[in-house]
Amino acid sequence: MTVQIHPSWEKQLYAEFQKPYFKELVQFVKTAYATQPCYPPGKLIFNAFNLSPFANTRVVILGQDPYHGPGQAHGLCFSVPEGISHPPSLVNIFKEIETDLNLPYPKSGNLERWAQQGVLLLNATLTVQAHQAGSHQKKGWETFTDSVIQLLSENREGLVFMLWGGYAKQKATLIDSQKHCILSSGHPSPLSANRGYWFGNNHFSQCNAYLKNRGVAIIRW
Repeated sequence: MTVQIHPSWEKQLYAEFQKPYFKELVQFVKTAYATQPCYPPGKLIFNAFNLSPFANTRVVILGQDPYHGPGQAHGLCFSVPEGISHPPSLVNIFKEIETDLNLPYPKSGNLERWAQQGVLLLNATLTVQAHQAGSHQKKGWETFTDSVIQLLSENREGLVFMLWGGYAKQKATLIDSQKHCILSSGHPSPLSANRGYWFGNNHFSQCNAYLKNRGVAIIRW
């Protein structure tokens, strides 16, 4: 079975693609997309991997679910295409960057510019039914994306993992903290941010300081 994904990831994940759970997942996704509106568009399901090849990945940001409104999801967590209004969590991410790095609030919510620098914008679940948050959870995507995190942890060194919110923080058990930098905080959603669990985490400056100390180019957030 062939999955349309960047060759570097195809090589790393080949064994995963052969497992029974993944074949069942593919069938589920094919049926879902054939019978109801789903996001992101099929060709963009693996967009995060295609824009951030395995060897280029330096930072991993973990989301939970794609946006489930029309025109929002394009395969990168927290990101929206050009011209789409910024969802609340993305607004708070940009506000934190404003204060952390003294950068202007960007007009575009398209985070491809991050991905092309090696920021893997990975949702734990890569597909969703329109207007039904979490509708494709527990179908196998989480098993797949957990294996992605473990592969990066085991086969790379000096990565920065940004874990925002309770769900993402659970993934810390998959990561070797001796080899990588783990940054944890509350989620950027208004519910968490307005309670004081997001703003002031300084993750973006901490990430760049870690990369710089390792002699690696910083991310232009």
